[in-house]
Amino acid sequence: MSQLILPAARKIKDVEKLMEMSYEYIVILDIHLSQLKPIVDLAKSRGKKPLLHADLIEGLKNDDYAAEYLCQIIQPAGLLSTRTGVIAKTKQNGLLAVQRMFLLDTGALDKSYAMMERTRPDYIEVLPGVIPHMIAEVRDRTGIPVFAGGLIRTADDVERAFGAGASAVTTSNKELWRHYEGKEAKR
Repeated sequence: MSQLILPAARKIKDVEKLMEMSYEYIVILDIHLSQLKPIVDLAKSRGKKPLLHADLIEGLKNDDYAAEYLCQIIQPAGLLSTRTGVIAKTKQNGLLAVQRMFLLDTGALDKSYAMMERTRPDYIEVLPGVIPHMIAEVRDRTGIPVFAGGLIRTADDVERAFGAGASAVTTSNKELWRHYEGKEAKR
């Protein structure tokens, strides 16, 4: 993926803004089940590749059956989730699988590493993404490309994440969307 920023839309109004921007991949957060298919279809009709945050879809239980439904009926470009079953179903269906990893403490980190060994997602999203040495550690230890997300507020935060080896940064910060629009990774 050559895109530096993965803009994450929390509201329909934000999704509409992204339709006018040059980003190919977009992340859709906090959406109601009834809005899912029309939003994904709109994004795809505008040449976008929507990634759905499976854990944040209102009205849909976050389990393997929901993942199957999302992959086969809604057909986004990929899913983000903390759940191993969702990641496994996403991969089985040939979509991009992004496993979210929360940096809480050493115990949680060790469990996450073990989980990543089993699921082997396409990408790992490290949250919060403002701890550069942890971005580097996760990438080096797993061998899986890392997205930095959460608490990314400034261009300096973004640049520190890239300096630590992040492949991309997920953010709902519209100023960062505008700042990085049209810029591609040269790594």
